[in-house]
Amino acid sequence: MQRDRRAPDLGALRHRLLAGAAALALASAGGVALAQEAPVPAPSSATGADGLTPDGVYIEADVAGRDGDVISAEAAGADRVLARFRDVTLRAGAVSYDLGPGIATADRQVEFTDAEGNVVFASHLELDSDLRAGIAVDFATRFRNGASLMAASAVRRSENVNELNYALFTPCPICDAEGNPREPSIAIQAEKVVQDEAMRAILYRNAVFRVGGVPVFYLPFFAHPDPTVQRASGFLVPIPSYDEGRGLSLEVPYLRVASPSEDWLISPQFNTDVAPLLNLQWRRRFADGMIVARGGYTYERSFGDFDLDNDGDAESNVKFGDRTSRSYFLSHGRFDPDGPWRWGFTAERVSDKTLFDRYDIRDPYQDNGLYYGDQRRLISQLYAERQTARSYLSIATFALQSLRVARFDPVTPALNEFEADGALPVVAPLVEARWEPDGPVLGGRLRLRGSAVSLYRGDYVGGPVLRPSIIPAGSTLGLPGVDSRRVSGQAEWRRTLISPLGVRWEPFIDVRADLYSVADLPPLLGLEEEAISRGRATTGLDISYPLFRRVGPGADLILEPAAQLSASTSSDLDPRIPIEDSQTLELDESSLFRTDRFPGYDLYEGGLRLTVGGRATLRWDEGRQASLFIGRSYRADEEPAFLTPVPDAPGQLYDPSGLAAQSSDWVVQGSFSPSDRIRGWGHATIDASGEIRRAEAALDGRWGRRNLATVSYIVDRSNPLAGPLNRNYEFVQLSGQQFVYGNWGVAVSGIADLERDIITRSEVGLLFDDDCFRFEIGYRRDNTRVRPTGPSEGVYVRLNLATFGGTGY
Repeated sequence: MQRDRRAPDLGALRHRLLAGAAALALASAGGVALAQEAPVPAPSSATGADGLTPDGVYIEADVAGRDGDVISAEAAGADRVLARFRDVTLRAGAVSYDLGPGIATADRQVEFTDAEGNVVFASHLELDSDLRAGIAVDFATRFRNGASLMAASAVRRSENVNELNYALFTPCPICDAEGNPREPSIAIQAEKVVQDEAMRAILYRNAVFRVGGVPVFYLPFFAHPDPTVQRASGFLVPIPSYDEGRGLSLEVPYLRVASPSEDWLISPQFNTDVAPLLNLQWRRRFADGMIVARGGYTYERSFGDFDLDNDGDAESNVKFGDRTSRSYFLSHGRFDPDGPWRWGFTAERVSDKTLFDRYDIRDPYQDNGLYYGDQRRLISQLYAERQTARSYLSIATFALQSLRVARFDPVTPALNEFEADGALPVVAPLVEARWEPDGPVLGGRLRLRGSAVSLYRGDYVGGPVLRPSIIPAGSTLGLPGVDSRRVSGQAEWRRTLISPLGVRWEPFIDVRADLYSVADLPPLLGLEEEAISRGRATTGLDISYPLFRRVGPGADLILEPAAQLSASTSSDLDPRIPIEDSQTLELDESSLFRTDRFPGYDLYEGGLRLTVGGRATLRWDEGRQASLFIGRSYRADEEPAFLTPVPDAPGQLYDPSGLAAQSSDWVVQGSFSPSDRIRGWGHATIDASGEIRRAEAALDGRWGRRNLATVSYIVDRSNPLAGPLNRNYEFVQLSGQQFVYGNWGVAVSGIADLERDIITRSEVGLLFDDDCFRFEIGYRRDNTRVRPTGPSEGVYVRLNLATFGGTGY
């Protein structure tokens, strides 16, 4: 049976409440039988879902009788009485029901199902006029997700107080596949559980937590909020961890609920070898939006691997530098009022380039705004958007903080040289706009685009931002960063025609104009602030002809040849224009046939071009398929402006785009899924000599009920010259789990850096996983070169409990 890790539908069962999460489910289930808030139906002649009027009773029994308002029934032998009234069902060996006050009593193998489908079992059950269980003996119930609750007795002491005696709750199955009793993997047993509805709290006495039937944790008393409370203040699950620089760490989160729409998370991290780090998070939801702000602070020296003796060898995990304040701040907000406008912001800053690595801050790089910084870059932005069915407008301004390593130190990661923040531009503002008319224009679709941007850079940056012809040959120390402003307008018209033979024809016209203003160009070349204008006009035709053929029983072959012929005015790639938004290009099936294959505006193609490609897809059985695409583009003339300086040899040029020559790189892309348990895909760009420039592939497999594995490969060989600034890479990533005996298995994961011939991250662990409990313990090692403490290794533990939540380190 497939695992169901969802929490039962019990109101306010929270994901990570400390221990009380489990006990909450226990008391919540008690509320099913003891405190079901159901108003007494008003007298009516209308029939309910069971076909009975509100005062009607249906009884099916071997022996039944009536004495005044009291109806009694009894079954013979192992049979049971069936009684239905007021949308509930009651089965028992003997049943009595008083029509006056509406009180029911049942004995022997009692099974009570309320109007919502909740089922309660007992040996003796008394229901009051509100269909609440006044008394239940040998009480038991089972939730829809498989969790079970049992108690020796359940009593409603007063209007607001319910009590369960000698209760046990488990989210795990209590019977095996053959129906035989089995010991649940995890369970909570309590001598007494009291639900006080007035206090909106659950109180426990002598609670024991059991794993595999063995008691592992005891609490004489604790309390937590009632299930009717959506959120409540309290401690969350502690998060232990270990790092060679910090030593043993324990993060103790405490949630403080200020209001239904606001809360605080106070989460100090205590470390054995360094000062504590205080983490805070504030969340507030408004009528039309929300704000989340988190931050952290500590007062400590730097720590990690450092060469204190200057002998060329780094000492491991030492403190160096002065004690100082170290902090981070990460926040975002988004507001969507009525109407077409919405706006938001992000604010992200950190005092130290390696603070997130030193203290293992969780998820510091998130995509929360209109624009986002890639891995190891933080972004602070303010933006507004306006969107209708036919138009879109966005206005944004943002600044970046880089945590990337620009040059790795050969002795110790603590001396790595990081990318300077001044080398990244401040964007103020960036405007994007699109508009389409309501109906067709000349039988086709017309789309208008506009864009404007201003960029300000504090530090000088040569290639790939500046063109090779304007990069100074001598020293660039002290030169200012290049500032630029651009305004662009573009109009595209496209029409689709399909011939009687099924050939698809798409003629198109594209017109574009750009206006640039560039300042602080290298003064040694005699360049000052320059105003540059340029334009391009393109006309072309897309042709495709899908072909379909049945090649066997349940098998189809689809061939999709496609071609594009386009003619543009000559490209005007003025060398004074910096390359800000077109530095990276991923040639694939979707971008190969675009008029503008570069992602931004600074680079574009002109002249006569022909692009051809085709896809073949084979489909068989149900859902099985394999496909392959091959394509390439040809141009009338070479485009040397696409060449960029080699980082380690600025005097040499190379083509990172694959579009500078008369023929582009080959684009090869495919996918396959020969069964519902195996699937894979791959993508590669191959240059004219047959060498792979970039490639990426992945394969997923599943076997048995829970065994699975994933392997992926990625490589970039675009830079032809090795050196410290060479960013070529080659990685293999593997993860999987294999069950060996019953619920016991092994789990492995790892990332291998084939360029450096080293395993950067690896984990090997022992795994136990059943329908409600997953536990993993193993060994892990981290060899990433950014960590200031160098390679880190140690034991990890992960625990996930159905209903109760999980933790791991």
